This record gives sequence, structure tokens and C-alpha cells, in this order.
Amino acid sequence: MALRQIREIGDEILTKPCLEVKEITPHVKELIDDMFETLYDADGVGLAAPQVGILKKIIIIDTGDDPHVLINPVILETSGEQEGTEGCLSVPGKYGIVKRPDYAKVAYYDENMEQHELEGTGLLARAICHEMDHLNGKLYVDLAKDGLHDVSELAEEGGDKS
Repeated sequence: MALRQIREIGDEILTKPCLEVKEITPHVKELIDDMFETLYDADGVGLAAPQVGILKKIIIIDTGDDPHVLINPVILETSGEQEGTEGCLSVPGKYGIVKRPDYAKVAYYDENMEQHELEGTGLLARAICHEMDHLNGKLYVDLAKDGLHDVSELAEEGGDKS
């Protein structure tokens, strides 16, 4: 496993749509392992392959309950609404106030190309939607109400940086 460089806002790769994963190769398995190592090193909640320079439909999410690997994910259903602070490893030191669904259901393949569904509310729903945006070449900054703010403001206010 190895740490990968996290691409930051302004990098053109973050604006491009991703391609489907056709098969699980040793390279794909290594990428997933590297993504987890990179995510944990950066103290993040989720990471999408384009954030480490790979235009493949792969997302990893760990909200603290159970790590998830989502390959070729498709959102099946969303409902409700939540508004809260949102940050991104590709937009370091910043956060925005973003509206997202409070519930999300996604179909995906695991590392063995077996199909599954995942349902989540709250932070997991937010993470699913946020990471899905990355696969479509979008960043949360376009959804942020009142623009971006410095993370240091959250610390001053005693807010949550997740």
C-alpha cells in the first residue's frame, strides 16, 4: 500500500466524468488499498478515485461504522433534506454549507464484482452524494450556500469539520 497524492481544486482531472470499472485487476485492488491508506492518513470520510488521479468509478467511504468500497455506484433513491457543513480533501482548509438528501440508496459492485445495495442517512447519505459528484466531475463548492469559508472559523465557533 502507498499514499497517493490528493488532487486539489483547479486540477482538471477533478472536472472530468469517470469510466466504469470492467474487471477487478491487481491494479484496481492496489488502487483501493492505496485509497484507504490515503483517506485515513488525511483523516477523511470519503475518497473517490479521481481525487487520486484515476478516472474510474470507485468510491471508498468510512464514517466510522464500517468501511465501504463502491465500484460503479448508481444512486437508486434519495429523499429528505439536510443542510450542514461540508468539506473535501480536494479543497483543503475550506468548508461550505451544503444541502444534500438525508437518505440515499445506492447500487454498486464490491471488490469481487458482486452487486449490492447500500442505504444511508445523515453523514453516510451526505458522503455517498458527495463522492458520487466526484465521479461526475463535480465539486461541492458549486453547491455551497454563501460560498466557501476557512476551516479555522469552525474551530473558533466550536463546529464540526466532518
